[in-house]
Amino acid sequence: MLPTRSLMFVPGHRKRMVERALGLGEFEPTDLDLAILDLEDGVPPAAKADARAIISSALAAARHERPARFVRVNRGPAERDADLAGIVTAGLDGVVAPKVDEPAELAALGEALEAAERAAGLPARVPVIASIESARGLTEARAIAESSERVVALLFGAEDFARDLSLPSQREGEARDLLYARSAVVVAAVAARRLAFDGIWPDVRDIDGLRRDAIIGRRLGFHGKSVVHPDHVATVNEVFGPSPDDTERARRIVEAFEGARAAGEGAVLFEGSMLDEPIVERARRTLELARAIAGRKRTPPVERPAALEGKRLK
Repeated sequence: MLPTRSLMFVPGHRKRMVERALGLGEFEPTDLDLAILDLEDGVPPAAKADARAIISSALAAARHERPARFVRVNRGPAERDADLAGIVTAGLDGVVAPKVDEPAELAALGEALEAAERAAGLPARVPVIASIESARGLTEARAIAESSERVVALLFGAEDFARDLSLPSQREGEARDLLYARSAVVVAAVAARRLAFDGIWPDVRDIDGLRRDAIIGRRLGFHGKSVVHPDHVATVNEVFGPSPDDTERARRIVEAFEGARAAGEGAVLFEGSMLDEPIVERARRTLELARAIAGRKRTPPVERPAALEGKRLK
């Protein structure tokens, strides 16, 4: 599984922001894992056509494996189909479906994607991240995740969800008011064998608040977190990636367990605690993630990135 710790929303009509996120032109590649090039809420209606053209051009110019390149399309059928006609190209890694309330919406999106793929002469391969942003969507989250093989992850849309519940405009108490919804999204995604990505921290300047919120998300089981500013990427990557201490402890756990089993020992004691398969499996996942992150840093530019195609939780 390729590491997807940070996902950044990028307004599609802001050409320099798009180029910076993708490391194009004068900009160097960053540590961002996945760019969500936005055609929906982040783009004024009058700028939609320009945004499609900018994103299409950027997708054609992209040459690096990372960040993965997803596009958040519009929800209405007419605008959505216009989006897909402009952005379903060889450089696209996937789409984000906003404000999904029921599985039928993913079926309609799948049909539209198939039509766009045929028109572009591409195989049926474009994966989807479904965004849960309402109380109705939350109650249908597992069904939404399981509605299509294209769906690879659920994304929690924190701000729209808070609006749906008429919550105050300012986050308080590390967003304890959203803990149930965030946890429910994780459980639904993992039950469906999909990934789960947390919502944004809205205060661009509050890095300490971002870190606290990201830690909560990680402890709830999210695999990564969406952001709205490049300054948030490093913190999110740090929280959702294993630290050197985490990696070293995981290595010792696996070595102790495998060594004891090779010696024919039944019970395995490690630093005063008993080891069993669930603990060891989590340690193995930590090592796998650490290797994937390290491997990403050594990956040269490629013509066609693999992104999240066909990936599921293991």
